[in-house]
Amino acid sequence: MNPDHSQQRRFEQAIHLFDAANATDPNLESGRPKELLYAERMSEMLQRFAPDASEIVRLAVRAQHIKRWTVPRNTYPMTPVGYKQWRTGLYKFHADTAGTLMRDAGYDDASIAQVERIVAKKGIKTSDDTQLLEDVASLVFIEHYLVGFAAQHPEYDEAKWCDIIRKTWLKMSASARDFTLKGNIALPQALTPLILKAIAD
Repeated sequence: MNPDHSQQRRFEQAIHLFDAANATDPNLESGRPKELLYAERMSEMLQRFAPDASEIVRLAVRAQHIKRWTVPRNTYPMTPVGYKQWRTGLYKFHADTAGTLMRDAGYDDASIAQVERIVAKKGIKTSDDTQLLEDVASLVFIEHYLVGFAAQHPEYDEAKWCDIIRKTWLKMSASARDFTLKGNIALPQALTPLILKAIAD
């Protein structure tokens, strides 16, 4: 078999396994499994933002939230420290799950370790690949999830929202910020003035 063809089949098999895992999400959005839809949005945003991204990054982006619903927030203490522990635990869970499925698809240990490192968010601001994942996640959050998040927190005032938006903005690379400001993502209309105010400040 042609090596390039074999590599493509291996990649497609890994994506299939990721998607099959996420398709079991009982939580629905727009009538579809929530985490499967999220994974597709991540890949779509990566294609728009960094179409030449490596195979390793494309795998990591697709697996970022894999089976997230199986580790609910309430499995950790409902405190700020508990929240950080939950997030850290999720990073390892997603990385381990992605690695297992990549191994099933025929990937070698070195490739698996690379994807696991990115999904585990190791090296943000120092690793280009991990930063790219963070950029894509931030862009997807702004375009698809910020409005829904706002609806869940009517108690937040303008100052709180500016702080949340600013923290997201600071996670992003200069390239991702420029991508946003040039109109390459759809800013939620109702929140656009607040977004622009937050990032201007």
